[in-house]
Amino acid sequence: MPTFQYPCPGCRTTNSLHDADCEFEGVDWPTIERAYTDLLAVLTQEPTGIDESDLREAVPGEWSGLHRAALGTLERGNRVVRDGDADGGGGRDGGDLRLLTAAEFKELVSEPTREPMRTIYEHGSVPGCHDNAVFAMIAWYEMVGLSWPETKENVIEWLHESGAWNRGGFEESSPAELVESKRHVYDAGYGWKEKAQSAKRVIERHR
Repeated sequence: MPTFQYPCPGCRTTNSLHDADCEFEGVDWPTIERAYTDLLAVLTQEPTGIDESDLREAVPGEWSGLHRAALGTLERGNRVVRDGDADGGGGRDGGDLRLLTAAEFKELVSEPTREPMRTIYEHGSVPGCHDNAVFAMIAWYEMVGLSWPETKENVIEWLHESGAWNRGGFEESSPAELVESKRHVYDAGYGWKEKAQSAKRVIERHR
């Protein structure tokens, strides 16, 4: 089941120790968590969506910059989407805000659309970048909140369907053994970006 840890919208910390240049430095973590729960308390009561102006009026207390930033984090993380657009303009400011169900979110994030992850997901790993590519895939699924069993299942499926496993170059005897050997990546919560960028460069040289 996908999880969410209410990260600081500025530096993504999940405690009161912010990065030095974070715009929310000095704001304690319970206050950040409360901004998210203010939003989620309203959104969960509106399964078909709610206009942003109505959301602002419905949250307890005064709408703040922290509320606005938390909403942006929920949207960038695909936890909240904007459905339709009454004005026909679409985009960031149009459409009702809707909280995705756990099943919808899992389906959405199972296929990365953000570069460099999209290239790795669509084309699969190639010899010379297997370690970085598998590392990045596991770190990605951990970052978006999938459990370890869900992460393992998705990465094994990706190894098969992308053709990466059939290209060879792995020391392990099976995709399951390979993914299990990388569980420390998931448990430690390593970032995906640097490894993904390195893997993408190698993949593109083979295309």
